[in-house]
Amino acid sequence: MTTPNQGNGDGGGLSPADPTAPPHGQGHGQEGAIRLALGAIGVVFGDIGTSPLYAFRETFAGHHQLTLDTPHIMGAISLMFWSMMLVVTLKYVSIIMRADNKGEGGSLALLALISRSVPSQRWSAGIVLLGVFATALFYGDSMITPAVSVLSAVEGLAVVNPAFSQLVVPLALAILIFLFSIQRGGTHRVAALFGPVMLLYFLAISVLGVLSIVQLPMILWALNPWYALDFFLLTPVQAFLALGSVVLAVTGAEALYADMGHFGRKPIRFSWLWFVLPALMLNYMGQGSLLIREGQAALQSPFYNLAPDWFRLPLVGIATLAAIIASQAVITGAFSVTQQAIQLGFMPRLRIAHTSAATAGQIYIPLMNWGLMIMVILLVMTFKTSSNLTAAYGIAVTGAMFIDNVLLTVVLFKLWKWSPWVSVPLLSVFYIVDGAYLVANLTKIPDGGWFPLLIGLIVFTLLTTWSKGRKLMMDRLRESAMPIPVFVASASNSAVRVAGTAVFMTSTPDGVPHALLHNLKHNKVLHERVVLLTVKIADVPSVSPEKRYAIEDLGRGFFRVILNYGFMEEADVPAALAQVSGCGQSFKMMETSFFLARQTLLPSARPGMRIWREKLFAWMLRNAESAMEFFRLPTNRVIELGSQVEI
Repeated sequence: MTTPNQGNGDGGGLSPADPTAPPHGQGHGQEGAIRLALGAIGVVFGDIGTSPLYAFRETFAGHHQLTLDTPHIMGAISLMFWSMMLVVTLKYVSIIMRADNKGEGGSLALLALISRSVPSQRWSAGIVLLGVFATALFYGDSMITPAVSVLSAVEGLAVVNPAFSQLVVPLALAILIFLFSIQRGGTHRVAALFGPVMLLYFLAISVLGVLSIVQLPMILWALNPWYALDFFLLTPVQAFLALGSVVLAVTGAEALYADMGHFGRKPIRFSWLWFVLPALMLNYMGQGSLLIREGQAALQSPFYNLAPDWFRLPLVGIATLAAIIASQAVITGAFSVTQQAIQLGFMPRLRIAHTSAATAGQIYIPLMNWGLMIMVILLVMTFKTSSNLTAAYGIAVTGAMFIDNVLLTVVLFKLWKWSPWVSVPLLSVFYIVDGAYLVANLTKIPDGGWFPLLIGLIVFTLLTTWSKGRKLMMDRLRESAMPIPVFVASASNSAVRVAGTAVFMTSTPDGVPHALLHNLKHNKVLHERVVLLTVKIADVPSVSPEKRYAIEDLGRGFFRVILNYGFMEEADVPAALAQVSGCGQSFKMMETSFFLARQTLLPSARPGMRIWREKLFAWMLRNAESAMEFFRLPTNRVIELGSQVEI
């Protein structure tokens, strides 16, 4: 297993780097604070914001049902409130969001930060594996979230009129297919509506909650932590199992951290504390008040039953729009995480299309989009109801939250050097809370919890196989590499020099690229200017323009050029070469030829990986996006030369 800054690219010139980069995603002015806060409400809080659609219902009607009485209702509300305070407010908003990688958040960004700041530790490989597994679990979550959010919203039609129940699954499928089909065109045109729609949604659920609370004001006492404790004292086993449903109230908490680079820490914190958290709690308390008053009659959907008859159909529309926005945020997140994984060397190159000229983060990855759509459709058709889907929901989230605790432990002790008197009690609370939620969710494995674990295991295997295989392949190539000075001295005297520039892309800045050796062997010529080009991906989000490239004159018309990019940036080689100076005349694309090496892997019994993983890596390498398209090389100026490598 390699560290997360291991490069990527078969002959494509990707390798690790660590240049100093400016802060990214921070420094927002006060004048844009309201706009950013509104944007955060529209994007960041979609997942956790749609939890009231099903979280409270599943606590009393799910697979581990609680007794529907006042003590348990008060206890569930209290537990949800204090879970939000401990997990979301304290852990993520107050502490983890301080651990940003040049402004970027998320498991991979945090992993890159730790690997860069705390290198050469005995336990670093284990930390990397945990971070990669958290990323793998995210993909399981990104499949379940759209399915459960849209299904639970559309199920409101059955509350409006039971005759509509047959339309729920077909309508949900139609909405989801439409959502995935518009990804290729980008969402920047409709993204401006996300904030206002979610604002309307949160206002609506707040008002409905207040109208229910005033009919039974004693529900406000549920904020007292005693009711959360009493929740377990009443029926300990039943209450513990119910944690698997209670945790649904905090699903999406990790999105606050992952989206920090887009909005900044302060707007997210402001939106959560002063708007989203109060709205959620007002609605949960309103649902609790309703269930105490009406009991089983309201349990089919306490969320929709809060609304008067005339407002239920409009509420279905508002909730469905909110569910679509929550799904869009998860899909966009999957694209961003995939781009980070590619740049950090955990995934083969995939085709990435930019859907907005103004916003660099607006990307579209076709393979990921259609793969997610197929899995979401299968989930809806298999589980059919949001109640069934919630059995699969939660394990991926709680698993990722628990892994974040491990990464936070490293940050507190190794990066921030916090006193054990402060960090140990704090971490103990986080481990106990998240551990309890994780164990409670593991009891749902037979009922559907196996799905995100299976997806996580498959993705984890793919990520680690690619990372390990890349390292082995690079090691094999280095073994046969000829030293540059020897090659320059011998080749420049014996080969015929022709006009023009030849750029040989190589994944490592050491040794002679195989493409150069093959070209000289078969064509027996060298260009007047030979550039050995390596693209390095740093474990920081972006690289400042002055650090973009480095040049080394190797003599006799040979130059070594290194292009540096952050893991959130796109590598545009022609655009970067146009800015390069110091290695002769400027680069003209019509006079420049790009030579790429295309390796064919031969699985062998040599130490490294098992044969089945070597074959899997070879398959991934064959299906990786061409370096020509990934680096935006001009199609009529590229020459690929093949070679065989045993790993």
